[in-house]
Amino acid sequence: MADAESLFGLHRQGVFRYLCRVVGRPDTAQDLTQEVFLRVTRTRVPDADPSGHRAWVFKIARNLVLNHVRDGVRRGQPIALVDSSTPATQEMAVAIKQAVAALAEVDRDVFLLRESAGLSYGEIAAACDLTVEAVRARLKRASEQLRDALYAPVRAGRQGSIV
Repeated sequence: MADAESLFGLHRQGVFRYLCRVVGRPDTAQDLTQEVFLRVTRTRVPDADPSGHRAWVFKIARNLVLNHVRDGVRRGQPIALVDSSTPATQEMAVAIKQAVAALAEVDRDVFLLRESAGLSYGEIAAACDLTVEAVRARLKRASEQLRDALYAPVRAGRQGSIV
């Protein structure tokens, strides 16, 4: 049986990375990460295997960040969906940010849980209340949409660097 402290040690970095990708601001992601684990301490940890605990923690994180984003939209605050801390040209960072933001909300969450947090299909399914097959389909759709949206910027970046 896991306790809140062990879950914090195991999943803090992954939760922070996921939240940072969604909100685009490390300070906000840090605050949200703290709130996730406050909620974990206030709730009975379910009896599950370690992957079930991980999915449960990320479900809390996902629900919290969805509420945060919705509240920000209601207040008219712009929401950044991907930080640009990765080494890329400014144009490519903008293109990636726009492409990820253009994904449907659940597709974006599934994609970020997989790519930023490294959750398995089963863990994503549990965190998002989906089937594994739905996760697989949403990841495929998100990858295709991102590939299509980023094809031109990537091609332009390669042509610009060829001398």
